This record gives sequence, structure tokens and C-alpha cells, in this order.
Amino acid sequence: MIKTIATGLAIVIGILLLYAATRPDAFRIQRSATIRAPAEKIHPLISDMRRFNSWNPYNKKDPNAKGTYRGPAAGPGAGYDFEGNKDVGKGSIQIVEPVTPTRVSMKLDMLEPFEAHNQVEFTLAPRGDSTEVTWAIHGPSPFMTKLMGIFFDMDRMIGRDFEAGLADLKAAAERS
Repeated sequence: MIKTIATGLAIVIGILLLYAATRPDAFRIQRSATIRAPAEKIHPLISDMRRFNSWNPYNKKDPNAKGTYRGPAAGPGAGYDFEGNKDVGKGSIQIVEPVTPTRVSMKLDMLEPFEAHNQVEFTLAPRGDSTEVTWAIHGPSPFMTKLMGIFFDMDRMIGRDFEAGLADLKAAAERS
């Protein structure tokens, strides 16, 4: 009986591991919002690290998180090193390419809870008297990420954070 259960369990684990291996080698998650403001007004709220962190939903997840700004306040080289609870983790984010006023690209390096090296992109597309802002993250999916993706819906988890952040960005851009 125990041998049958162990064999069945080994087969299930083997199937899960094989299925995880067939998952894509890269991921992309994105959300968009329409903001009633010109891109020129929204761009500085993203390309300045302190202003970015005023609406960044990950800063709200741990009020006791420690953070250090480095480099210039805005533009290429502006960076932020952070360490917080399990919802925030430990890592750094740095602006690598702003294209005023249509785009900001950032490099996100996570050290905890899992090591990951991803790209974050904000695109700002004018739509009449508004701007469509898209927040995206993409990067490689190593095997452990593929395996976790079987049990956790990363698109929904990260997507909710992006939606909350975009709502706060919208409020900040439309208020000022």
C-alpha cells in the first residue's frame, strides 16, 4: 500500500515537473490606465525616483521598509535600493532609459524573496486630452518561476499591484 502511494506521488511530481519545463522561458505582465493629463505632466512622476515612490504600490506594502536613493534624482542612473517585509523583499530599481515624454525603462533586480532580474517599462501614449499609461514588467522565467506559476497566478498578483499603482498615479497626475 505504501509503495503504491509513493509510486503515485512520484508520478504526480514527475508530471508537474515536466509540465513546468514546458512553460515559456520568459514572462510579461502589463496593465494600462487612461489619465486625463498630458504625457509631459505624467512623465516626471515616473522618471523621478522620489516622485515615483510617492505612488508606487510596493512602497505602501511595508511602511517600515528601508530605502536609499542613489545617483541623480531623475533620469538615467536614478536608483533606489530597498529592503522590506515579505511583500516588498530586497532589491534595487534603476532608471536606464527615459524617452521624454513617451517612455521610461527601468531595471529591477530582486535579491529576496527570490533572485530575479527584470525590465520594467512605462509607455505613455497621447489619446486626445488624455494619456494611456502602460506599466509592464518582463524577464526570464527560470525553472523555479515556471514551477511556482503552476500554483500561483503571477499575472493576477502583480497585475493587481500595477492597477493600484496606476490608480494612484492617475490621482496624482489629475490633481496637480
